[in-house]
Amino acid sequence: MSVLTLRLAGPLQSWGASARFARRTTESAPTKSGVVGMLAAAAGIERGDDDRLAPLAALRFGVRIDQPGTRVRDFQTAHHGVTGKPMPLSERFYLADAVFVAALEGDRPLLADLHAALRTPVYAPFLGRRSCPPALPVELDLHDAGSLMDVLREVPWQAGAWYRRQYRGQDDIELTVLREADEHEQQAADVLRDQPLSFAAEHRRHTLRTQITCSMRIPNPSARQLPRHDPLDALDEEST
Repeated sequence: MSVLTLRLAGPLQSWGASARFARRTTESAPTKSGVVGMLAAAAGIERGDDDRLAPLAALRFGVRIDQPGTRVRDFQTAHHGVTGKPMPLSERFYLADAVFVAALEGDRPLLADLHAALRTPVYAPFLGRRSCPPALPVELDLHDAGSLMDVLREVPWQAGAWYRRQYRGQDDIELTVLREADEHEQQAADVLRDQPLSFAAEHRRHTLRTQITCSMRIPNPSARQLPRHDPLDALDEEST
């Protein structure tokens, strides 16, 4: 198995698992359906092509929260394109200044094709909604060794420099990871309706998947190296 890693960073992101009329919420981290949809768009898979979507949906998914961001709310208005009448006021939620590392585990040929597609996408990637473009290239790397969790431990911390400053006194940092549960973890897992079956406009369909919330510690590249100080050194100097 190989693992494809993605960096999801931008001024705004919105990963909605559900929408109720004019209220569009966002999850606290990227959803599998959102990330798979982004990969499918980059590869040029059309919305109704469920056969080509199925291998992407079968990939094992996980995401590391490197910079959680801030939840913000926006009110939007629109007018009907034909009649010009005002549409209902829409309430939409976003994550501002968030950074995530997403990982997908599966067969190397498929992941290699997706990695290449992200570099020259058919349709431009966006972070949950078309109004949320990424601030940096999405693709990170294709890893040929290690499990999904092993690879997430190896990827350097992707948080912004301004965010890392508050942790300069720590040699490592604890990050939250959301990943699909293994077979023996089903009883302890959360259940989400986030497994995509079809993105067809006339019949979007999702089914249930399981998710485990855990944490991992990774090295802090911004850790400040303090000079060594031993008060007993002064006694040694006096005795010489």
